[in-house]
Amino acid sequence: MRKRLTAAASVLVLLTGCSAGQEPPSAKPVYDLPAREVRPDETALHLPPALNGETEFSLIGLAAGLPSLTGSHTEFEAKGGFVRLRLVVTGKGVSGILFDTRRQQLVTDSGAVIAVDNQAMTIKRQPDKFELGRGVRVEFDLYFDLPKEAKPVVLRAFGGPTLTDMKNLTGTDIKLA
Repeated sequence: MRKRLTAAASVLVLLTGCSAGQEPPSAKPVYDLPAREVRPDETALHLPPALNGETEFSLIGLAAGLPSLTGSHTEFEAKGGFVRLRLVVTGKGVSGILFDTRRQQLVTDSGAVIAVDNQAMTIKRQPDKFELGRGVRVEFDLYFDLPKEAKPVVLRAFGGPTLTDMKNLTGTDIKLA
């Protein structure tokens, strides 16, 4: 009887060692990144990350129907309406890639494929091309000028060439809803 009580007490001690306040040994540690307020004209997106080649894409914000943009030296009117996507890209490969922000595309509800608006990107001083190294995380905006009645539905994301896909022709479609 005494052995049973000792064994039961040992099991109880082991079980209480994994109390609710502790992480199980298999959980990976994570960085605590501070929350930031969403910009007034923007909607926060809570989408799972998507991979294209060795680049991870996380869409975190969307603003649509912007009639104009203001930069440090000019105001720029949209032909239709600007769409701004807040994007985080992370290098997941074994080496760096040359990431091209201008290669990203927005697909509308009618199936039209819209290229990044180069002038809007320049006015808002967003990056053009940059080296995305292993484990490097970069956050920026993409700007598109859509026809007035068009609705954005998909970001076609291109991560860049990899050792196994030197041209990266297909991209990865990320639904906005």
